[in-house]
Amino acid sequence: MLVLYKPNINFISEHAVDPDKRRYAVVDEGPRHYIDIDHYGVYPYTSLPHKWKDAVEKFGEDSLKQYGIVPWHIQIMLNRLTAAFKEKDFIKIMKNSAEIGHYIADAHVPLHANTNHNGQYTNQKGIHAFWESRVPELLAEKEFDFFIGKAAYIQNPLNFIWLRVLESAKAADSVLQFEKELTQQFPPDQKYAFENRNGVVIRQYAAAFTIAYNKKLNGMIERRMRQSIFAVASFWYTAWVNAGQPDLKNLSNKQFSEADIKEFDKLNDTWRKQSKIIGREEE
Repeated sequence: MLVLYKPNINFISEHAVDPDKRRYAVVDEGPRHYIDIDHYGVYPYTSLPHKWKDAVEKFGEDSLKQYGIVPWHIQIMLNRLTAAFKEKDFIKIMKNSAEIGHYIADAHVPLHANTNHNGQYTNQKGIHAFWESRVPELLAEKEFDFFIGKAAYIQNPLNFIWLRVLESAKAADSVLQFEKELTQQFPPDQKYAFENRNGVVIRQYAAAFTIAYNKKLNGMIERRMRQSIFAVASFWYTAWVNAGQPDLKNLSNKQFSEADIKEFDKLNDTWRKQSKIIGREEE
């Protein structure tokens, strides 16, 4: 998932851990980013309990991890962030704020809630990055509105994120179907174009095809981005409130220590050296 899609967390150091990079080094990281919920039947997937304990009892932990655990892992991250606020621990607050934001954003992406997560079963490989990267890169800066108002306290975080996941799952069919319909209307030489990116010429979805796709989705990508920004801010706020609303003014000038930077850089180095994600590929 590209940073462009995720809410921009400006106060996070450039050394902060990116959970996507951790997928190159940590076996259990991958399933935290998605849930192939269509594995469990048809919408609204009532066979899958929303509480982790009940889901484990019914399907087993290994099976759940095989098909993704993002809604449950977000609850774990919320607890970690709440504890960090209680402790007024600058490093943990920064790290857990960034990471929970990543997982929440992932939960808002339709193809993170579908077994056909990159169109690999329907000859649409590449649609994952098309939806969450190419469209925003082309249109977000000039056409999308990210002013969403104030964050809100979330009374039931588990129910909240499950509603977002179910919305994503329901939208996945349109994401796949509309791309397929447009492909029938665009000749291959008009669907793709070659563009220069950082000195490298790459094959990319053509601007006209991208704009047509966004129009056919009727603004879905912008809406999901707005919803994810609101959700991330609201989870941060909820964690802070649940921690007792601690005064954090003394943390405003804190910096990452050399030891912290070395830990983050070690993971980044593993990411650079490892050529493949551990587990399933998404793009």
